[in-house]
Amino acid sequence: MTGGDIVLRTEHLVKRFGGINATNDVSISVARGARHALIGPNGAGKTTLINLLTGVTVPTSGRVHLLGQDISDLPPHRRVGLGLVRTFQINQLFASLTPLQSLALAVASRENGAHRWWRPMGSDAAVAAECEALLQQFRLSEQAERPTREMPYGKRRLLEIALAVACKPRVLLLDEPAAGVPAAERQDILDTVAALPADVSVLLIEHDMDLVFSFAKTMTVLVNGAVLTEGTPAQIAADPQVRAVYLGDMEVVRV
Repeated sequence: MTGGDIVLRTEHLVKRFGGINATNDVSISVARGARHALIGPNGAGKTTLINLLTGVTVPTSGRVHLLGQDISDLPPHRRVGLGLVRTFQINQLFASLTPLQSLALAVASRENGAHRWWRPMGSDAAVAAECEALLQQFRLSEQAERPTREMPYGKRRLLEIALAVACKPRVLLLDEPAAGVPAAERQDILDTVAALPADVSVLLIEHDMDLVFSFAKTMTVLVNGAVLTEGTPAQIAADPQVRAVYLGDMEVVRV
């Protein structure tokens, strides 16, 4: 890949907590339009790496580049403004707001209109139209007027992804979108992630191998804070090192 094909890149990222290296010399590249999964056992450093990418955590050493720009010293909100957006393992939603209100706030904030987010939806046709499209895209139309706290957990996960997409990301970081979602609701997550816009590059962290192997075109395996290997899903499924430390006897013939 040429430099223009890379939208997100890390250089030798290290994060130490006391004497523990949570990430250890991590260099990865995410291609334009990527469907890239980051997998590994618990404690491998996956969420720490996402926190480093988004500026929530400051690296001990190393750099982060977004769309050719060094963003290592930028705060999280500046990175969002440049197109690097994430979801979280645990819902970060306003429990009393409805999906429609939440999306209106996100869209208005993106357009520097957060000071008027509370106005009736019909007073801003463009915001209303975009919110309606997002509700349909993420299978939330029937939940539009329901307080978030009353929604099924799978729908709340979908709302989080919808809010991230409302920020118009160039790179979307999905941190375990299927975590805690009941099996009966998981197909919605798989289908929605698979249908994300092709021009959005996605880096997915996930333990659900059904989701990972149905979604990813490239996979990076992190173990003990370091990159063990990288390849296609078929290569990762057949790799004896990966099987030994993570996949074990999991059925991965779907690749």
